[in-house]
Amino acid sequence: MKRFLSEHFLLQTPTAERLYHEFAKEMPINDYHNHLPPAEIANDKHFDTITDIWLKGDHYKWRAMRTHGIDEHFITGSATNEEKFKKWAETVPYTLRNPLYHWTHLELKNPFGINDILHPKTADSIYKECNAQLQKKWSVNTLLSHYKVKTLCTTDDPIDDLQYHHAYRSVDNGIEMRPTFRPDKAMSPENEGYLSYLEQLAQASGLSVGSWEQFLAAIQQRHDFFASQGCVLSDHGLEHLYAVPYTDKEIRQIFNQILGKATLSTEDLWKFKSACLYEFAKMDFEKGWVQQFHLGAIRNTNGRLLAKLGADAGVDSIGDFPMAQQMVAFFDRLDREEKLAKTILYNLNPADNALFATMIGNYQDGKIVGKMQFGSGWWFLDQKDGMEKQMNALSNMGLISHFVGMLTDSRSFLSFSRHEYFRRILCNLFGNDIENGELPNDLPWIGTLIQNICFNNAEQYFGFGKEVSQGNRSKEISI
Repeated sequence: MKRFLSEHFLLQTPTAERLYHEFAKEMPINDYHNHLPPAEIANDKHFDTITDIWLKGDHYKWRAMRTHGIDEHFITGSATNEEKFKKWAETVPYTLRNPLYHWTHLELKNPFGINDILHPKTADSIYKECNAQLQKKWSVNTLLSHYKVKTLCTTDDPIDDLQYHHAYRSVDNGIEMRPTFRPDKAMSPENEGYLSYLEQLAQASGLSVGSWEQFLAAIQQRHDFFASQGCVLSDHGLEHLYAVPYTDKEIRQIFNQILGKATLSTEDLWKFKSACLYEFAKMDFEKGWVQQFHLGAIRNTNGRLLAKLGADAGVDSIGDFPMAQQMVAFFDRLDREEKLAKTILYNLNPADNALFATMIGNYQDGKIVGKMQFGSGWWFLDQKDGMEKQMNALSNMGLISHFVGMLTDSRSFLSFSRHEYFRRILCNLFGNDIENGELPNDLPWIGTLIQNICFNNAEQYFGFGKEVSQGNRSKEISI
């Protein structure tokens, strides 16, 4: 019987152990999609308690605690940090076979060196030990260095001034922080406060947004500004892609209706979103950026908690939206016009894995290695079963050797342990195939492929390490 969370955790064969320990373990990290706060990175935030860095904003844990019958007072309410931690400790023993059980103990082990199992009897000692280390040893930047993070890409709205990204570039610690352009709010006139958002866009860009053409010019100005601050990626979180037919005249009229506070029909809303996605995609292509599409989530399903806590409260789910036809219409138009940027597709519904894995093969161009990517299992699928199914689908229907690998997609600075989790699962897949005679016993070559998936492919694909333009700087801040 293997010991829980030993050095060979998740590695089922001697070959898997060698692949992980000799090739994957020490590779640096390119975390090219996360939701970490740039201000906390730039200001090298110190955390007073493990609750602050571990439970605050973590809707994975919130969902588990609610399921275990923990009152909201101890989850997102006014309970003390210690009370919240101890309620989490009560919940952890009941998370067996949920990825939270693995993540929890991986994060206690690395960076805190704690090998104890978290439960009510160990909660007090673990709470005190983590807090002591946070106050004496760990800050945001010491954690990033400890995890060997080379590049991390935050997720930022076009109206953001990126002052913290600019300031952080003056910190010589070998870690790049780059912004990611996420214009979802700009293409969502159905949202309350959209006209107020347009006013903020006008202020940020210094341009009027009184027409469709002016709106695009303002988005282009922000796109250019993001590029000057080191951005090489865009991102969208959508139910599905939008690519219905429309005319320029129709979009001008629809935008005028929006400015006039008219309620759009579903047909007009889809046309507007389709036009926005197309225009944004052309901007990405012109700059050589990578565009990311996180598809398939049905969000904010619980009106009661949405009203009380706002978005990202842990009441989202996997959706069952039609995907294929809109993908084909969107990508085919861009491909025919030779304006299709490098693209990563993330799928949330495992029933669509084969669809996504085959879709990317339709638009590879023979010029850029792995131009179209089937991204790592995300959100509800960034666990062992979800990762294995994504990698198996990619292997069966594409080339996993050119896969750009894992990301945290997290708001926590302890979530970089998910890269270790992914690497162990990856090495186990290859190790088992070698042991079964399904792959040759060529560890130098397969080990190189492992290292590429862990780090090198992303480094090349995104062009990390290149000098960031110093033009269009935002105002200086002290850090």
